[in-house]
Amino acid sequence: MIVTATRPGVLAAKNATSAIPIVFAAMGDPVRAGLVSSLARPGGNITGLSIIETQLFGKRLELLKETSPKITRIAQFRDATSPGTESEMQATASVLGLQLQSLELGSAKDFDAAFEAILKERAQALTATANPVISINQQRIVAFAAKNRLPAIYPYSESIDAGGLMFYGVSFSDLFRRAATYVDKILKGAKPADLPVEQPTKFEFVINLKTAKQIGLTIPPNVLARADRVIK
Repeated sequence: MIVTATRPGVLAAKNATSAIPIVFAAMGDPVRAGLVSSLARPGGNITGLSIIETQLFGKRLELLKETSPKITRIAQFRDATSPGTESEMQATASVLGLQLQSLELGSAKDFDAAFEAILKERAQALTATANPVISINQQRIVAFAAKNRLPAIYPYSESIDAGGLMFYGVSFSDLFRRAATYVDKILKGAKPADLPVEQPTKFEFVINLKTAKQIGLTIPPNVLARADRVIK
């Protein structure tokens, strides 16, 4: 059996075998990525858990808008290899009255140009989707947001520990624990094709008040009250 998480890892496993069972612990949209036929009936040798990243993106925009009601322009870092999500994200931003500056990142070398583009377009806030490039370069994004006093919300809780303002997303540790149940079922004879892809059930919202103070931002009480954890 092969257990993996990121889209590149799952695609590499898929290209390597159509017979060995593959379990993914955290995928954005496995149907759109062509990994499974449907969430209910995967239909092949691959199954696992989705992080519903497109839906989480909308929630992050809502939290940014509630935190800073006057913002109208938001920059977003996204995976250059993620298929077909750009139009959906633009539509979500439009509903909230926001202009979305989408910046595709294929590797660490793309950040400098992305930072320049954000400053040129005068974005007023920052967000990102979950992907390996963002995960590896969290500290660079946090430092850029702090330097330019940009309210930002991140897809990884580790960004808050690095000094980021807000995190809203899934519990990756919970997803990996749940992935183990797929391994157990398959080793006992179940077929991946018959095991529905599950969605996350555990989410967390974290606010860093120290960072808010540093960038001169007052978090509204109604937003603060919804936080699962507050760093003071």
